[in-house]
Amino acid sequence: MQVKNRATGTRVQRGAIREARMSDLVTPLLDRRKLVTGAVGLAAASALPRPALAQGAPLKVGFMLPYSGTYAKLGQFIDAGFRLYVDQKGGKLGGRAVTYVQLDDESKPENGTDNMNRLVSRDKVDVVVGTVHSGVAMAMVKVARDTNSLLIIPNAGANDATGPLCAPNIFRTSFSNWQPNFPMGKVMYDAGHRNVATITRRYAAGAEQMGGFKEGFTKAGGKVVEELTLPFPEVEFQALITRIATLKPDAVHCFFAGGGAVKFVKDYAAAGLAKSIPLYGSGFLTDGTLEAQGAAAEGIKTTLHYADDLDNPANKAFLAAFKAKVGQEGDIYAVQGFDSAALLDVGLTAAGGDVAARPKLISAMEGAKLDSPRGPLSFNRAHNPIQNVYLREVKNGRNAYVAVAQANVDDPARGCKLSA
Repeated sequence: MQVKNRATGTRVQRGAIREARMSDLVTPLLDRRKLVTGAVGLAAASALPRPALAQGAPLKVGFMLPYSGTYAKLGQFIDAGFRLYVDQKGGKLGGRAVTYVQLDDESKPENGTDNMNRLVSRDKVDVVVGTVHSGVAMAMVKVARDTNSLLIIPNAGANDATGPLCAPNIFRTSFSNWQPNFPMGKVMYDAGHRNVATITRRYAAGAEQMGGFKEGFTKAGGKVVEELTLPFPEVEFQALITRIATLKPDAVHCFFAGGGAVKFVKDYAAAGLAKSIPLYGSGFLTDGTLEAQGAAAEGIKTTLHYADDLDNPANKAFLAAFKAKVGQEGDIYAVQGFDSAALLDVGLTAAGGDVAARPKLISAMEGAKLDSPRGPLSFNRAHNPIQNVYLREVKNGRNAYVAVAQANVDDPARGCKLSA
């Protein structure tokens, strides 16, 4: 059976192996359960045996990301950012040509173990890059630990991945769920808010993001008067918005991303609460969603490890290159994909392109200091990023930089047993 690719107008056999085009990165994949492979460099090289480094075998990168559903754009931009870095390096990482295997994880934790095993055992990728949903990521982490597979997490912030389940072969280029939210506690307290409500979906990422905020806010002296939740991926917010109106807190702090963030911001504004109860959030509330949120997002303040208008040469160059390549404005998801490739490049370069030279590769990645579009980026003992967290405000459809909410934020890595 054939399906039509909406990006190209061509028809593709379901499950067929084909070269991945850049246009595939900015539209949902039509065949959500099948693998799609793409090549960078000489396509003929993909036929070479995986272990044959001496023969010039390409590096095989497995993308396990959401290419459909509420987080589709996030996954597509991570993919696009990674490929942009590789393209800028002449299609190579550590001197090796790169091929890709794409797998749509559909943000379904129940399929995470099987999908990860599929990439590692059947497709025999050299490294897995994924994912967005924390529940899926935890399944990936467990397989990576069991198989000693190299895993780079380009978004999911599950605290345990660089906490109790930390491992030498697992790195994160994004954030822990604690990290962007803890600084917001002091920001809101300093703004005069003493009693606030929180709202998020009822799943691991939501609980951890709000936990980080609550820790920071109560440490500053504030009080969380109510913690509102709804099931993932529910988008019927009206009952909880009504509850907020009844509570009349000084402000609301929230965590939503993707399609859920669009719906919540619009519903909150439509209820008329934005004028009397200021809305704050983890930066994912307004990253990659501003165009769809429109005027409803104006004035919302968020904290994140990136701002659209960060005034540094790396960010300016990245945004220009991403726009030229993809035709859309880059965001934090694209940056995290870009930095994932940059980190892997550091390790592979030190290892002479040999993934099997694990001690050299890991040591180089642990000591990496990246000149990222987000600012200085290094890694702690648990392989979580050490990075600035910025206060941003939505102005004229952009997440405009306001200030550094906290510099060099280092996740406490609670429970990690790796050597300091």
